[in-house]
Amino acid sequence: MTTIDWSGLSHAYGSAEDIPGLFARLGGAEDDEVWQELWGSLCHQGSVYDASWAALPVLTDIALGRAPGGAVQAVTMAGLITTDPDEENRARYTREIGQLLAVARDLRADPGQDAHTFVYLQMAVLAFEDGGVWAEALEGINSEEYEVECLECEEGLFVAFGSYGVFTAAGDYVTGADGEDAAARTDLVPAAPEELDGIGARLHGEAVESGQTEVARALTYVFGKASCPSCEAVFTVSEEIESQWV
Repeated sequence: MTTIDWSGLSHAYGSAEDIPGLFARLGGAEDDEVWQELWGSLCHQGSVYDASWAALPVLTDIALGRAPGGAVQAVTMAGLITTDPDEENRARYTREIGQLLAVARDLRADPGQDAHTFVYLQMAVLAFEDGGVWAEALEGINSEEYEVECLECEEGLFVAFGSYGVFTAAGDYVTGADGEDAAARTDLVPAAPEELDGIGARLHGEAVESGQTEVARALTYVFGKASCPSCEAVFTVSEEIESQWV
């Protein structure tokens, strides 16, 4: 880390000269606060900067236990960084990405992982593999909803599969007037696990293998069918997520 000219790099708030000091503070009682600062600087609202890529070797050292700080935080941050479509940096850090991938797979397989952490680790695995939109889009599993647009009538829709129920809603189902209107909702039809293929089969199978039953259940809805409450058009949820994901 000392060979990097951090003052010549930038993050969300300007010069990255403060980054070495932040990493140096890891390994103590204030780790949560330090990681919050690192996330805010290096991955602010999902954005990636030149300092973010430069931090990848440091994050790799933390993930491998060669530096203090916590492997899960290091792996998930590195995963988000590598969703950045920068092929030059991806090639530059091929070795680190390979090492991070191995750690992410091991952490994901830990039966003690909570569901949210499992999903973030799965996203990291996909990111290191350069696995497409689901390296980012899978986060909807944790928020228990996806926002899509009906291709037929262009109505904005929420596909929900969590504490509020399992349905497709036109409009805000939590605070909006539609939230009390059952007619503004339609049921989701989950995919049968044995009929899943491609990325859906893989994600569901890995969740089941890891004992993440709630994640596996949510995935059957994400890769299942929905219908628009406004025009009754039927669509595959995952296909709409993939086509509309930015």
